[in-house]
Amino acid sequence: MWADPEEAQKLTKRKAQLTSGLDAIGRIGALVEEAEVLLELADEAHDDSVARESGEKLKEASEAIRKAEVRRMLSGEHDRSNAIVSIHPGAGGTEAQDWAAILLRMYLRWAESRGYATEVLDYQPGDEAGVKSVTFTVSGEYAYGYAKAEGGVHRLVRMSPFDANKRRHTSFASVFVYPEIEEDVEVEVNEADLKVDTFRASGAGGQHVNKTDSAVRITHIPTGIIVQCQNERSQHKNRAVAMKLLRSRLYELKQKEQEEKMQEFTKEKREIAWGSQIRSYVMQPYRLIKDHRTGFETGNIDPVLDGALDPFIEAYLQAWSGKGPKK
Repeated sequence: MWADPEEAQKLTKRKAQLTSGLDAIGRIGALVEEAEVLLELADEAHDDSVARESGEKLKEASEAIRKAEVRRMLSGEHDRSNAIVSIHPGAGGTEAQDWAAILLRMYLRWAESRGYATEVLDYQPGDEAGVKSVTFTVSGEYAYGYAKAEGGVHRLVRMSPFDANKRRHTSFASVFVYPEIEEDVEVEVNEADLKVDTFRASGAGGQHVNKTDSAVRITHIPTGIIVQCQNERSQHKNRAVAMKLLRSRLYELKQKEQEEKMQEFTKEKREIAWGSQIRSYVMQPYRLIKDHRTGFETGNIDPVLDGALDPFIEAYLQAWSGKGPKK
């Protein structure tokens, strides 16, 4: 352990993951045991209040079991990893850019509700409102496993606040989710294939940001993938973060190519396709959010836009694992 700090860190991380799973199972057992003891006491004392307390313990146990079942579905190679999320508005100018900003707020609120840490790596503000593009990280256990459910095209229907005639508009925004690849995962990046540009960071950031070419944009010539970072105060740090983004994008591309080859081999078509419209958020003429992959829907829009995404994510995970959407 002392001779190899990197290996020690991996073992410590793995131990924490296993301990977390064992603790969850132990909590379920303890809750059931408490409920059983309380029920016996209630029966002996003919005390309805103690019986109700026993019922509450069983409800807690049931919820803990549900959460454990959801985590069991997160068995992908990188489901435990941190997530990198990018949001890009579709055609539609200010209306679409405002929709992208609404999605950004929704995901940041969702991450906060789960205790995940977030960091905005690149932010391009819209011309009048909203954002032209934004990339941020979500850090925490199973961050990618949960966040991957949000990858795809999101559609908004509403009365536009930017239309003087109050007409109904339809806007689209694309959400891309990648796992943050650990340093020990091999992703070959040839320096000769990279075009590196530096530029002055936009937006707020103080004199340092405005007067130096600290922002970095990296183009991977063979694939055409472009990543950039302007959040850090030094060009060196921005380049390091941009390279991390590039490695994650290249790894995701490699995984996608392998999946496509497998699909061609088996002649099967995946129901949940990359870049397809996954969810509609309708505010006019009625109020409804519906996930087109699972059929899960709700008319209670405000909590969802405030970050209450777990029911949609869990329905996706259940459908993906072959158990079907939650009813």
